[in-house]
Amino acid sequence: MLIRSFPAGAFGTNCYAVATGRGQECVIVDPGMDAVDPLTQIIAEDGLKPVAVVLTHGHLDHTFSVVPVCEGYDIPAYLHPADNGMLTDPARWFGPQLARLVAGARFPDPSEVRPLDDGAVLDLAGVTLTVRHAPGHTEGSVMFSLDLGEAPGLFAGDVLFEGSVGRVDLPGGSWQSMLASLRDVVLPMDDDTVVLPGHGGITTIGRERATNPYLAEAASSGTGPAPRGRGL
Repeated sequence: MLIRSFPAGAFGTNCYAVATGRGQECVIVDPGMDAVDPLTQIIAEDGLKPVAVVLTHGHLDHTFSVVPVCEGYDIPAYLHPADNGMLTDPARWFGPQLARLVAGARFPDPSEVRPLDDGAVLDLAGVTLTVRHAPGHTEGSVMFSLDLGEAPGLFAGDVLFEGSVGRVDLPGGSWQSMLASLRDVVLPMDDDTVVLPGHGGITTIGRERATNPYLAEAASSGTGPAPRGRGL
């Protein structure tokens, strides 16, 4: 499996290109702000052919470049329907302080975006992605499981990070939903699962199970205060 990534834009959102090897078709995960030029370079260097964009959730730091990428390669995008409202009116989900970032940007109409359903299996570019709905950071947050060959992999979006989890204080966020997602979706995964998060460095489920305080909170079915968390 070939996975290329880079932190996109001011928010450092990890954008990924996933393929079975160089010169093959690829899937793009979360093309955020200022992602077009780095993606173009990666695609050219590895001789890749994009076939789809998959989005872990609807926050603009993960979706900002969806339109130019999809139009540039004539490919579809996939998003959980619960986050469609973020595409229609992104400023409403973040407050006036981020309005300047949205000014002049173009976002896809939800009718042009293919829906993601929990448990759906996407066979794209020779890569099999299993959709895992994991609300909490947003109502439509999902993760994508895949086989990396030597170990399972997980595109975690803004659900799980190295030592942290996604923030839940923005509209659509819920600490109780996050706890349920961590308990029911994340914790049952194998320890050797490689976590490729939406921000920050790569980790594993086993490492987070042993050190992440929010996974410990979820495992104990606790009701402690919500964390500040990470993500936009």
